[in-house]
Amino acid sequence: PLVYLQNSGLGNVVNPLLSLASPEVYGTPMLLMLGWRGEPGKKDEPQHVHQGRVMAKMLEDMDLPFVVLSEDMVEAEVQTKAAAQQARDINGPVALVVKKNTFDKYAAPEVEADLPLGREEAIIAAAETLEDNAAVICTTGMPSRELFEFRARNEAGHDRDFLTVGGMGHASQIALGLAMSQPARPIYCFDGDGAVLMHMGSMAITGQSNAKNLIHLVFNNGVHGSVGGQPTVGFNIDMPKIAIACGYASAQRVTNKKGLHSAITMARATDGVSFIEVQVRPGNRADIGRPTSTPEQNKVAMMKFLGVE
Repeated sequence: PLVYLQNSGLGNVVNPLLSLASPEVYGTPMLLMLGWRGEPGKKDEPQHVHQGRVMAKMLEDMDLPFVVLSEDMVEAEVQTKAAAQQARDINGPVALVVKKNTFDKYAAPEVEADLPLGREEAIIAAAETLEDNAAVICTTGMPSRELFEFRARNEAGHDRDFLTVGGMGHASQIALGLAMSQPARPIYCFDGDGAVLMHMGSMAITGQSNAKNLIHLVFNNGVHGSVGGQPTVGFNIDMPKIAIACGYASAQRVTNKKGLHSAITMARATDGVSFIEVQVRPGNRADIGRPTSTPEQNKVAMMKFLGVE
């Protein structure tokens, strides 16, 4: 098999690679096509820099053979065939490391979604309703960028928002920890369908927590919007039913601004942790910016807002 992932995903698959696919365990030949975010000497976002710098050493320490894929088509084909044969020979994984701009731009298949709201519009609609003392834990990628720009346009400051720029799928557990440590403060998790699906076990932990001050919003656009628009199964599953099965006190699905505002009002009155799925259209503005503050500045500002300096 061929497994495609960013090198940020390498951190997620270390265990199965070493405890299952390794030649010393089940011996499973496979090719990993590994996108090299944070390549040394190349400008990238803060969450990719450390991972990119240590990636080659990680692979070496894992005894996982790898080759950097050539930008020359003929040479790349030779490398790929050789890597596939090596995987068979060693009965284990071999990685093809892909530098930025090696491939042509990817045209993702369109996901049909006749919905009135885009994600940015929905995030703004939710953010406008929040209490003055509320804190937001926002998932990685486009949602954090959209929330940051909304605050900047309104000169509202960014101290109440924690932008989970890396660690996809973990925003809800950060939000849960904060909700448990500050039970008098309203806590909102702005999540995405791809992130929720990546670590869905977190929903069971959250659902069993009885964190009465936590509202978990999932902006579901049916795609991995931040990394190319590849479809998820977000529109094919019933997230509210999953939330209820996990123990959330209430779970709703909304598709428009009025429904979103009503759902947030209802969630605030719920005796327990609440879940709101906001189904939105795929896509985002081409000119969406990136946070202008560093992760360290974001952390310090939120700590001051929370009174935990």
